[in-house]
Amino acid sequence: MTELVRGTPGLVRAVNDRAALHLLLRQGPLTRPEISRLTGLSKPTASQVLARLEDAGLVVGNGLRTGLPGRVPETYRLNPAAAYAVAVDVTPEWIAVRAADVSGTVLGEAEAAAPAGPGRDALLVALRAALGRVPTPEPPKRVVVGVQGAVDPTTGRLGYASEEDMAAWLFPDVERVLGEELGLPVRIENDVNLAAVAERAHAAADCPDFVLLWADEGLGAALVLDGRLHRGHFGGAGEVGYLPLPGAATAREAGDRYGRHGYQELAGGDAVRDLLRAHGVPGADFAETVAEAVRRAGWTAGTGRAAGTGSGPLPEAGAEVEAGSGPEAGAGSEAEAARAGLGRVAARLAAGLASIVTVVDPGLVVLAGRLCAAGGEPLRALVERELRILAHSRARIRLSAVTGNPVLTGALDLALTAAREEVFGGPPPVGRVLL
Repeated sequence: MTELVRGTPGLVRAVNDRAALHLLLRQGPLTRPEISRLTGLSKPTASQVLARLEDAGLVVGNGLRTGLPGRVPETYRLNPAAAYAVAVDVTPEWIAVRAADVSGTVLGEAEAAAPAGPGRDALLVALRAALGRVPTPEPPKRVVVGVQGAVDPTTGRLGYASEEDMAAWLFPDVERVLGEELGLPVRIENDVNLAAVAERAHAAADCPDFVLLWADEGLGAALVLDGRLHRGHFGGAGEVGYLPLPGAATAREAGDRYGRHGYQELAGGDAVRDLLRAHGVPGADFAETVAEAVRRAGWTAGTGRAAGTGSGPLPEAGAEVEAGSGPEAGAGSEAEAARAGLGRVAARLAAGLASIVTVVDPGLVVLAGRLCAAGGEPLRALVERELRILAHSRARIRLSAVTGNPVLTGALDLALTAAREEVFGGPPPVGRVLL
């Protein structure tokens, strides 16, 4: 039998305070009558709530609201100095940091060098240097760090990460140790998961069940189910880079679980670059090659529509290019080769997605990462066409809508959410304040 929680005066006060704080966070400066009306509290109770929050340093006066008939009311706002949060994005090349106050106002952003060598000491030096680039007036309540890997909650170690890229992070209890050494509440999260967190307020704002496919130099995915990030029992949900697929070597054949095999070997950045070069499309790296293929195909990356004379429709699903076609065969053949090459890139991306969406059945797939950004709307349309052929899923396919660094955006979202729940006393209560 479940025991009911009694509505003690202290509990009621805490719920009312939390409701007012989340209301001010969402709507900005408000008067006492407005807080009363929007929360459903009586005017005397709203006044008591504001008095308590002012005494606690969580709310400050915001001046008088003029220009209205009658008595000039005083407004109140959330105190931005009540708490701070920091986001960190770690790659093998650099460390990016972004800090914000509890209202979400960004205080600054900077980059610092990656760890100079393997081992915990080198990592701590690098993280301290990075955090020092964007200091906060008070120590942050939360620091969320995005990495190319995932902490296994059953062991405390960073998994799904190669020693070549993340050697400095491969020590026991990495999250706890970093928190103790830095003297800060540190949480480590997979970078693709954080990109998905960022999309919850952007491309996936209208869909609580979605998959984000990160196509870049490597491949990864993130699962958001019923609005919540799904990490898996061992922290590795969405680690699809080595998903076995027809046409790619398996881990057994490669002889190394982090070797050249699986989905990544078929549709990762290097594989896409090589595939398009075989279709006569040049480029210094995979992103340039994809962008050049879109240009040669006569499509505009923002719309997926034909641009200019001689451009054509999107290629048929799985289209191949005939041997000998390419730039040397003339402009028409050049465009056809680029279209066929992009069709094959889309077919490879869709082959992995088909397995994911068949199991998860999401309402939406968000395509992110430099590969998808370079391909834009033409590549999105091609992937959608291929996926409709390979899987029964009716999931919509969208491009990422986050501007800037999505990992930092997602990390700051998680850090601010945790910081606010700590200083506000919990998440927003269910009630009129949420309407």
